[in-house]
Amino acid sequence: MNELEPVIAGLQGKLIVSVQAYPGEPLRDPATIARMAAACEQGGAAAIRCQGLADIAAVKGQVSVPVIGLWKEGDAGVYITPTLRHARACSLAGADIVAVDATRRARPDGLSYAEVVAALHAEKILVMADCGSLEDARMAAAAGSDIISTTLAGYTGEREKTAGPDFELLEQCVAEFDIPVIAEGRFYSPEEAAKAIDLGAWAVVVGTAITHPTTITNWFTDAVASRA
Repeated sequence: MNELEPVIAGLQGKLIVSVQAYPGEPLRDPATIARMAAACEQGGAAAIRCQGLADIAAVKGQVSVPVIGLWKEGDAGVYITPTLRHARACSLAGADIVAVDATRRARPDGLSYAEVVAALHAEKILVMADCGSLEDARMAAAAGSDIISTTLAGYTGEREKTAGPDFELLEQCVAEFDIPVIAEGRFYSPEEAAKAIDLGAWAVVVGTAITHPTTITNWFTDAVASRA
């Protein structure tokens, strides 16, 4: 898939909203996630990123914008769409683009990242590479990924976890690669999202600051408590 697909072209200069809830949280319900996604679409989101087969299917039924799907298995190592089976399932659930861990760590099914991308492309499935470093991004680009993302920057041990977005990695990727680079990870303000676009990001993904009320509430309660 060397030509830029229309679904990816349509994301240029736009906001993507990640709509996810963690296990045990009140919002962990496919119907609720789908309604949140629809609300984000009304607010101007150009695509929705969501996790899990039930959520992907539910969101796909509620929005008209593209859905970027992933499947988290576990919470350590390679856990974002960790195998080819997981990726295929996300596509079958309705994902227009499948987000896959694109780090250089060993994958549970023994396949290389390049082998996963080749298999998905043979089935006409678009791949978003969730990277943690410039070296990951280089590997993902060489494998033919359709999109490179900074999703895992600061979470794999290769780069320091910045308080906000890893703008340095974003700039490095934009400078080096011709394929779309999406900025994702710790975007907490509209100003930060706008800066990512100014630095050349194809699009920017915002999740917690828009769709995770527990964390947002904590920000405010902590601020208030600090003045007590």
